[in-house]
Amino acid sequence: MRKGFVCFFFLVFVAVSGMAQVKLTWKDFADIDFESVYNEKYEVYFLKPKFGQKIKTYQGKKISITGFFLDLSGSGEIFLVSQNPMASCFFCGAAGPETIIEVSFKEKQSFRTDQIVSVTGILELNVDDVDHCNYILNLASGRLVN
Repeated sequence: MRKGFVCFFFLVFVAVSGMAQVKLTWKDFADIDFESVYNEKYEVYFLKPKFGQKIKTYQGKKISITGFFLDLSGSGEIFLVSQNPMASCFFCGAAGPETIIEVSFKEKQSFRTDQIVSVTGILELNVDDVDHCNYILNLASGRLVN
């Protein structure tokens, strides 16, 4: 009986541990290299990511990251969380594509650009779709950080 009780709690612990998110830092997302590759659809060169072994271990896992919220569309269609505020993010020349994560929220959020947020979701590593960021958080939720 006692052995069954211990096994039951071990299985519950393993199941709950598998569902918990891992809090990553921006340093974790820097585990990436890029190569310039020609894209025939757009007839320009894009930086194709080559993800490092460490960040690959988080593919498909629930993770959380804290950063600056960006509404790129201005109309609530394209959301990012960024290592830097809007004025110094990658497209303004102060950082690279590894400093932003595209976010697909489960529910509509009311964050404003440059508010500091903590976002949790399922990490997707995007290698080939140049219409999306290299890092994507799906089924995401977020909260303001004070």
